[in-house]
Amino acid sequence: MKEAKILIYDGSFNGFLTTVFKAFDERIEIADIQKNSVAQRGLFSDTETVFTQMDKAKRVWNGIQKKSNSAIKNIYFAFLSESKGIELLLYRYIRKLFSPIDMVHLNFSDDTILKISQLAKSVGREKHRMEAFVRFQLTQDGVYFANIEPDFDVLPLITKHFRSRYADQQWLIYDVKRKYGIFYDLHSVEIISLDLQDIHANSIQKSSVFTSQEYDFQDLWNNYFKSTNIKSRINMKLHTQHVPKRYWKYLSEKKQAG
Repeated sequence: MKEAKILIYDGSFNGFLTTVFKAFDERIEIADIQKNSVAQRGLFSDTETVFTQMDKAKRVWNGIQKKSNSAIKNIYFAFLSESKGIELLLYRYIRKLFSPIDMVHLNFSDDTILKISQLAKSVGREKHRMEAFVRFQLTQDGVYFANIEPDFDVLPLITKHFRSRYADQQWLIYDVKRKYGIFYDLHSVEIISLDLQDIHANSIQKSSVFTSQEYDFQDLWNNYFKSTNIKSRINMKLHTQHVPKRYWKYLSEKKQAG
């Protein structure tokens, strides 16, 4: 009997797919799959570092896609959930997907299948919320800037939406929690790493980073929002279901003193 291994990868989705390829190709008994940033040795398991290889990652991606388009989407979305132990759970999901039983990925009585489906749906909801709740602010450099702080790593999922919608503007969307952003320069979108000291929320206190016209526009929007809401008719419970409070600090219509 082979000794189980812990495979360590770089944290990227392609790195994870490369790790899956290695596990299948070498028929490795997997104890766990861990990001190198959080890797911990097991008491009874060897560890091995797996380096990302795009050709191998693509082979796994294509193989899953041939099995099921919905499965590949579920796998990618669930991976972006950053849920603890997600790599091992996804590896088990992929093994089930390649089992001889037809349509195994639709067997929601299976705990693994159900969990991946639930995580993928949660990430999908967060994606749609971010597309709706991003509020850009015009900087002195002519770049439209927005902070987000999503529960899941959805920046890769919202790129297409904003590139299509704001194709004629330079913009940067920055994930406060994960300290990286996506920047569009009128030609292409690139991922950039940032470690901003100041988190620019939509507070009444003004910052020299943004133009004075930006604050005039925010004040106008904020006043319009207030004037069109009748306090006696606001269903706050329903409102917070659609616009959770954790997003309020980045919404200009929720501007608070600060």
